[in-house]
Amino acid sequence: MKLRMFQIDAFAERQFEGNPAAICPLETWLDDTLLQAIAAENNLSETAYFVPAGDAFELRWFTPVEEVDLCGHATLASAHVLYTHLAYTKPEVRFLTRSGPLTVTRGDQGLRMDFPAAQPVMTESPEALLEGLGKAPEEVLAAFDYIAVYDTEEEIQALTPDFAKLQTLGLRGVVVTAPGKDVDFVSRCFFPKFQVNEDPVTGSAHCELAPYWQMRLGRRELQARQLSNRGGSIGCEIKGDRVLLSGKAVDFMVAEIQIDLDQ
Repeated sequence: MKLRMFQIDAFAERQFEGNPAAICPLETWLDDTLLQAIAAENNLSETAYFVPAGDAFELRWFTPVEEVDLCGHATLASAHVLYTHLAYTKPEVRFLTRSGPLTVTRGDQGLRMDFPAAQPVMTESPEALLEGLGKAPEEVLAAFDYIAVYDTEEEIQALTPDFAKLQTLGLRGVVVTAPGKDVDFVSRCFFPKFQVNEDPVTGSAHCELAPYWQMRLGRRELQARQLSNRGGSIGCEIKGDRVLLSGKAVDFMVAEIQIDLDQ
């Protein structure tokens, strides 16, 4: 069996920037064990699969170790594949996911995703979080990740986490954030539970970061930068209980997977 696969740099304006995702368009769903094995073989933070479903597409995301409920950069990359490689021409793509319907629209500034917002709440700082980050934040909040807030961009850049300690925490991962110099806020994202110690650019984290920074800065439209080695830029806009995330995507590889079903 042969499958098409596209490797896309998402939230990027050029190759080798942003977050790489593998995208496999399917006609029908394959066995989950095979989907997970392909994701493990790719060893990227996310491999996404989609199948046609009427006027929409069912979309699923897999890390190297398990399926996840929400992934921003692989959603952006999936829409890019549809528009760039699969002759999709409608102004909006609708994806059906474990996090509900998600839409992506195409515009002059790239692709814009409509995601559910998550409002972080203040929480106690677990000892493993403080030990894992190595420097105490000014405050700690929680949504689907722990969010550690620092005063400066330099503090974010200087962190050298102990991923073994962060892996013991109960939530999905740890996001650190601070005001930015050239953007409204910056962040880094750590997900050692999923064999992704530091994610290059994390769209889903901005579903919780944007509401926090809107509350703090008093603006609905925000510009963000994730300070990984690759780096990436995300436009954020709060609309009620939704977050609109904007970014661009760039092709890196077009490939064909050959699966031996007799193994």
